[in-house]
Amino acid sequence: MMRFLSALALLLSTIFSYAQDLNKSFTVKHISNTENITPDGVLDEAIWETAESAHDFWEHFPNNSTPANNQSDIKMLYDDKNLYIGIKAKTIGKNYMVQSLKRDFRAGDSDNITLLFDTFNDGTNAFLFGINPFGVRREALMSGGGNDIRGFNLSWDTKWVGDSKMYDDYFTSELIIPLTAFKFKEGETKWGFNSYRFDTQSNETSTWMKIPQNQNFFGMTYMGDMIFERPLGRSRSPLAIIPYTNAISQKDFEAGNQLTNMKFGGDAKIAIGNTMNMDVTLNPDFSQVEVDDQVTNLTRFEISLPEKRQFFIDNSDLFASFGDSRDANPFFSRRIGIAKDTADNSIENKIIGGVRLSGKLNKDLRLGLLNIQTEADVGNEIASNNNMMFAIQQKVFARSNIGMFFINRQSIKDYTFLAEEDKYNRVFGIDYNLLSKDNMWNGKFFAHKSFQPTGGDKDYSAGGSMIFNSRNYNVYSKLVYVGEDFRSDLGFVRRTDILKSFVRLERVFWPKKGILNSHGFQFLPYFNWSPSTGLKNTDYALKSSWEARFKDFSMVSAGFENRFTFLTDDFEPTGEDNAIPIPGNQGYHYNSLEFEYRSDRRKIFSYSFESALGRFFNGQKYSIMGMMTYRFQPKVFLSMLFDYNKIELPSPYATADLWLLSPKIDITFNKSLFWSTLVQYSTQQDNLGLNSRLQWRFAPLSDLYLVYNDNYFTDTFAPRSRSINLKFTYWLNI
Repeated sequence: MMRFLSALALLLSTIFSYAQDLNKSFTVKHISNTENITPDGVLDEAIWETAESAHDFWEHFPNNSTPANNQSDIKMLYDDKNLYIGIKAKTIGKNYMVQSLKRDFRAGDSDNITLLFDTFNDGTNAFLFGINPFGVRREALMSGGGNDIRGFNLSWDTKWVGDSKMYDDYFTSELIIPLTAFKFKEGETKWGFNSYRFDTQSNETSTWMKIPQNQNFFGMTYMGDMIFERPLGRSRSPLAIIPYTNAISQKDFEAGNQLTNMKFGGDAKIAIGNTMNMDVTLNPDFSQVEVDDQVTNLTRFEISLPEKRQFFIDNSDLFASFGDSRDANPFFSRRIGIAKDTADNSIENKIIGGVRLSGKLNKDLRLGLLNIQTEADVGNEIASNNNMMFAIQQKVFARSNIGMFFINRQSIKDYTFLAEEDKYNRVFGIDYNLLSKDNMWNGKFFAHKSFQPTGGDKDYSAGGSMIFNSRNYNVYSKLVYVGEDFRSDLGFVRRTDILKSFVRLERVFWPKKGILNSHGFQFLPYFNWSPSTGLKNTDYALKSSWEARFKDFSMVSAGFENRFTFLTDDFEPTGEDNAIPIPGNQGYHYNSLEFEYRSDRRKIFSYSFESALGRFFNGQKYSIMGMMTYRFQPKVFLSMLFDYNKIELPSPYATADLWLLSPKIDITFNKSLFWSTLVQYSTQQDNLGLNSRLQWRFAPLSDLYLVYNDNYFTDTFAPRSRSINLKFTYWLNI
């Protein structure tokens, strides 16, 4: 009887403690505007003693059922203008790992603590702020419930201050974030909150809320409550004017053109109440944006690259999350400002100006409106287009939503070179995004239709996906249809005339002892049919793999893939001059073995590589790709990306060695002066490019950039193009 009562008491205690953890909360005390808190990282102001805190962190890695070994304590206060945050994070020493002193660092391989604020309590979108022991800050927008790394947007910037102080066995941080940095409902008394921390010295990841290991530690399923002592008032965001001037000198050696001029323009940010924001841009210039990472593309299809331009960032998920991100995305903002010339090369298409309205009309309803005008380039037969998108999204149930959109890309006048079918393109659609309360189920269902002057009746795209995510079993399934007449000029559609089925089945094991944290087996069958040919099977892939993650953050995986491709057209993958393409109108079977390893990224020197060996259409392919990094803490970060593909096709087809080498050096002289240089050598693109960028952040969100670009042909080492930019931008609040 005593044993039974003891066991019952232990069970009830465990249940009670778990229920408490599911309902964590703390009160944020309101203080007067006369309180003086200096964000120097030293928690020496007496007012901190009166603040409640978020404490009792749980370990998320390597274990998942114990309190964190090194606890963190987060205190918060607020007045009518700012949110004040004081942090104390215990450690076992001062041997911290950081990438550099540059803002918006990667969190996973360095010491830091990050805070998530779900200001509308919807479990879908959040504001993220983070800081490391050196006082380096980062901020991001989160979307999609935090279910995918694609919901992380570190390109977002806002004004706030903070610093840290290191001690023998802990570090402290102080943050002051203006309430205008957030969007929230006037009169709100509660925000969803969570925090996660990387402690490299103890090899531990911890979270304030207890989160199962099969769930992302940055997910918004498990959020506690920060309760404001008084309702939040109206957020009186100032009008932000961000003018720029850019002096540029550039030369195109191929065309023999040289240009030197001065550009002027700017942006404005206008707050509309507490929840909406309007962005206006005039003659924008994106010369300071980091260059795209080059890739070796051995497929027949275009590759999607991420948006980095600041104007398109805020609430970007409201515009870009419709459809299927891989096969049928109706809006892809990188289409705006880029066009094809008469030789089918992608060139810059000047943006005259634009306006962007986005945010929440109420707690459950989001609205987005974008309108941008591009300039005509008659010499390259590029029309002046108006690019518009309207999007609306209504929350339903606990975390799901229904969204509708309308896209219109239209030429503003008739041009003699403009074909009838290119005068306009319109797309209308509806999406349902499912996010269950416990995040065990999530998915998407969509139906879209396009309209253009000419075309057939197969102008639809539709599909659905469903994910089941549990500790031991994971299932992902997707079915997508894209009609042969479907078209979205502002979207990313890899190909049309497809009915695609994809399934991923995974069994995960969690060893209680040993060096493995987890390991699992995956099976991925994929099939693609062509509706226009009576559902002829044009592609399939059967892939099985095993993946293991170690307790030191390293991982290894191995897999086997059996693939079939029916080439409808001739295809030349090597890019060699005068190469004979692989014949179309026939099918090819090929198998491959794949292996990947990634070392412990917390180390001063880390590396990763993946390799594949097998058949490739009617020949053979061997590839190896990897990355090496080295840190001279905290100011210098070196990296080297390498990608080698050897393609051997039978005579008379081409054989090629394709190289992509990309060394990069980042030097942060201090927290406001940064220099990065990236070299990219690609034999497939016949280009050796150098991009060197010096950035001086002389005031909050105000910068002076000096950017140098140089490009050469790889075969002859002859120059292709060269430019130098001196850009000044200043953030002015009115």
